[in-house]
Amino acid sequence: MFAMKSKIITLGIAASIGATPLYAQKSNDHQKYLRPNIVIILADDMGYSDLGCYGGEIKTPNIDKLSKDGLRFTQFYNAGRCWPTRASLLTGYYYQAVRPSSAKNREEGWSRTIPQLLKPQGYRCYHSGKWHVLELPKPYTDAGFDQSYWVDNLLNQYDPKDFENDIPIKYDNKAKKNYYTTIAITDHAIKELKEHGTNYSQQPFFLYLAYTSPHFPVQAPQEDIDKYKNTYQDGWDKIRERRLANLRKSGIVNCGLPELEPRARWYYQDDKMLLDTLGPDEVFEARPWNTLNNEQQKFQSMKMSIHAAMVDRMDQEIGRVIMQLKEMDQFDNTVIFVLSDNGASAEMMVRGRGHDKNARPGSEDSHLCIGPGWASASNTPLRRSKAWVHEGGISAPLIVHWPNGIKNKNELRYNPGHLVDMLPTILELAGNIDPYSETSKDYPKLHGVSLVPSFYKDNSVKHDFIYFNHEGNYALRMGDWKLVASELDKHQWGLYNLANDRSEKNDLSTKYPERVKMMKAKWENLTKNYKAQNPHPTAAQRVDGFVKPKH
Repeated sequence: MFAMKSKIITLGIAASIGATPLYAQKSNDHQKYLRPNIVIILADDMGYSDLGCYGGEIKTPNIDKLSKDGLRFTQFYNAGRCWPTRASLLTGYYYQAVRPSSAKNREEGWSRTIPQLLKPQGYRCYHSGKWHVLELPKPYTDAGFDQSYWVDNLLNQYDPKDFENDIPIKYDNKAKKNYYTTIAITDHAIKELKEHGTNYSQQPFFLYLAYTSPHFPVQAPQEDIDKYKNTYQDGWDKIRERRLANLRKSGIVNCGLPELEPRARWYYQDDKMLLDTLGPDEVFEARPWNTLNNEQQKFQSMKMSIHAAMVDRMDQEIGRVIMQLKEMDQFDNTVIFVLSDNGASAEMMVRGRGHDKNARPGSEDSHLCIGPGWASASNTPLRRSKAWVHEGGISAPLIVHWPNGIKNKNELRYNPGHLVDMLPTILELAGNIDPYSETSKDYPKLHGVSLVPSFYKDNSVKHDFIYFNHEGNYALRMGDWKLVASELDKHQWGLYNLANDRSEKNDLSTKYPERVKMMKAKWENLTKNYKAQNPHPTAAQRVDGFVKPKH
């Protein structure tokens, strides 16, 4: 029965376009088995335009095929950083308000995860990859997954430090020698899917597939790096221009390029120490490519070739997951989401085993970051990068693919969305599940809304606002208007009309002071409300607490 193709589900989806929600009636057993499987594929620090289907030159044929046969969202947002994004994705709340019941030393919480809501409805729930949810330290124990393979090795892509169902995995020397994180994450995801097909074929499944690529240190198999050894010699200025041309031609954006911002970089370690470690060809600012000397250009282009190789390898591994879904005869009835946790990273640091200047770049003994110049290129045409809440830090690709439910192919969706919308979307897809039981009906309502109607009609989902707040960087989007402030700019609010200025080049704050005042007051009120919803924040959440910006 698990392998059946459903016409009923397509009719149910069509009904959801109107007033009747998807699966408004209670599902009987037959309908339950026909509910779609759900797969979320989350990249780590992948830029807005890295994928081929979003204007990039990196070879991503498997993801591009999902895009060609599905939908691409052009204005989908994350929380700008690893752990806020993952907490919001899994709970449907803005990070400041996330308050899980399993957290220590606090009264009972109320935010629940995707598995905790899907499992009572018959779904089996699997996780493979990165975790990094500070409020829920363990995916199996705290978040409720039926099976979890958790990698905790962001210091090195070749060093296994992994857990299965929260228990450390012991590797022998042969396994360590052949280990590469992206491949290992895929191996375990496929293992989980095979076991599901053998033991639980009568139940739908949810798979959270969270890669660590292309997070620094940039490390990849040499055969993948070799594909791109001549790709980036022209530098980040030319790559930005080419990607923008591709994006405009495809209709994804209609804006221009922002200026490079040399100051826009997060400082963790002393530059002199980094130069001593990495060598004199490292560059710490996003500045014009022609200001670099020949050796610096060679060094910088080499780093981006490794970043590209990491994205390429991730796409290859996603192809293996797709093949497994097809072998299970579940590809057509699986909703696949592909997105990134934040924009590309301008962070520069050396951690873990350190960096050996004599080691092959991209190997386990190297530790390189792409830096601000290439981060700007990866996020083309958007401004700034990871950790900022300007568009380059918070904008992500979002691809949605579901042959049984979405007949529209290769279409763009300009409907804005945020990853707090993912849980409401999944709950509707899984049978219009009500997240509020009798015991939880007084809990704060989910902050997101279902994006399902936008699968069938663009701009059919409305948001009163979309909220951002991360480490001294603040923003609010209302309609096409965005108000944004950053610590780098001494919290001076800027106002932009994203309808024609996604690159945030034209600050309209002095032209529309009343709009600035209104949106600023709204942001401050939301911040207070989220703090009230979570009066016992973790240390990380307190960093994001209310600080009144100057104007």
